[in-house]
This record gives sequence, structure tokens and C-alpha cells, in this order.
Amino acid sequence: MTNLADLADLVPIQVWEGVVARRVAGERLTVAVVELAPNAIVPEHRHANEQCGLVIEGEVTFRVGDEERVLGPGGSWRIVGDTPHSVVTGPDGAVVVDVFALARDDWNDRPVVGSPDAPVRPLWPRGR
Repeated sequence: MTNLADLADLVPIQVWEGVVARRVAGERLTVAVVELAPNAIVPEHRHANEQCGLVIEGEVTFRVGDEERVLGPGGSWRIVGDTPHSVVTGPDGAVVVDVFALARDDWNDRPVVGSPDAPVRPLWPRGR
């Protein structure tokens, strides 16, 4: 990737079933636009990376440790590294932005969605 790119030029990867991310990664952080299918489930997990994010479209039920909340557009989260968390989307799915520090190097081996001959367009921004 060059230093500048359009979201549609970023390679989509499957992070979980029904969860596709397009990411920009540096040496110490990853920024991802993540598309979650309707009723997608991100099971409880944890990682060493600190994570912050916000909802762009749709609705997610986010659980961080013992705290659970439904978040819509503009809702945000902050997760300290190694804290268990999970996400469930509503019936319309969601688009969120996630920021991770340190970079999510574990995503490097995730499967690519689509192919150069059949690119998958991002759901957001609409109309592009």
C-alpha cells in the first residue's frame, strides 16, 4: 500500500464470520473500517492490543468486561489490552471504525474477501 489510498482500494479481509475489515496499518497501530453483517456475532475474545472505536452506521451490542451497552452511530468504546469483550450486531448490521495499538499483526494471515477480478466494494461511504 502507498501512503495514501481510498477505502475501496484497501484489501478486505474476513476477521470473523460475517465481519470484514479494510485496514491501514503502521508499525505501531492499525486503523480499520469494519463491516458487520446483520446479526453477526463476534464471540468473547481478548488481545494484547488496546482498542478504541466508534459506530458509523447501524447498531452493536458491545460487552467489555462486565459492562454491556447498545451503541448506535457515534457510540464509542475503549478497551484496555487483554480485557475480554464481544459484539453482536442488530438486524441491519453495522459499520464501525476500530483503532488498535499495537498493530494487529495477527490479521496478516486472515483470508481475503473477493478477488482482483471480483472486488468487493465497501458498504460505506454510501454512494461512492
